Amino acid sequence: MAHISSSVYTSHIPAIGAALDLGKTHEAYWQRVFQGYEFSKQWMKEHKPDVIFLVFNDHATAFSLDMIPTFAIGTAAEFKPADEGWGPRPVPKVIGHPELASHIAQSVIQQDFDLTIVNKMDVDHGLTVPLSLLCGQPQAWPCPVIPFAVNVVQYPVPSGQRCFNLGQAIRRAVESFDEDLNVQIWGTGGMSHQLQGPRAGLINKEFDSAFLDQLIADPAALAQKPHIDYVREAGSEGIELVMWLIARGAMADVAGGKPPRMAHRFYHVPASNTAVGHLILENT
Repeated sequence: MAHISSSVYTSHIPAIGAALDLGKTHEAYWQRVFQGYEFSKQWMKEHKPDVIFLVFNDHATAFSLDMIPTFAIGTAAEFKPADEGWGPRPVPKVIGHPELASHIAQSVIQQDFDLTIVNKMDVDHGLTVPLSLLCGQPQAWPCPVIPFAVNVVQYPVPSGQRCFNLGQAIRRAVESFDEDLNVQIWGTGGMSHQLQGPRAGLINKEFDSAFLDQLIADPAALAQKPHIDYVREAGSEGIELVMWLIARGAMADVAGGKPPRMAHRFYHVPASNTAVGHLILENT
């Protein structure tokens, strides 16, 4: 059967994609950011999965304010990079895995989670920047990717507990797929940042560090953190961190297995007025 081997967590800051695409990675401002992913790029080569299940949020490209699904799974055979106002990123198209995606949709919906099934969708920086950070600038991404979009843009947004429970349902869905596949689950977005209003530019290192600590050691307790805590402590866009709880909920220890092994942890500020957080956990 298929199994989840590891989970990856990372910010998906659009300026990181621009720095990569414009050849600015060696500039003094960006060097420390990209150095934090050197380990991860090598790790990815050594732990290449058969499929990546990538949790991200759309930034009003695939979904406008006319229609905003809370949870949407991409079941198409391929997904093109989105034009976010300055042209699509010069990155490969994303090859999907319709069979596994459809199976996950069937299983998770039968576990009483409502998913929107998306057969056509362009994917923005929320998905392509994480792939670039861990896979570099290849002619093609190393494996199929299942995009899973979460609404953390327009309130009401899902709770951390709902996301954590959903991750558990996704793990059960993957494990009930009868093909032998090595699946990684990625949670993206965050960390603390606010892009508008009087607190624009807010970064809370203490909150971010505590979040990473608890995500590793006690995710069940972290899942109970209310929305208002994210907004107060991590800024209006800090709510993106609930998506990390989907990936964490899919790990084996949540279902009674052994604690995961932390392969890598990285944190840096600033990067385009936000905090960069990154973590790799391996099932043992």
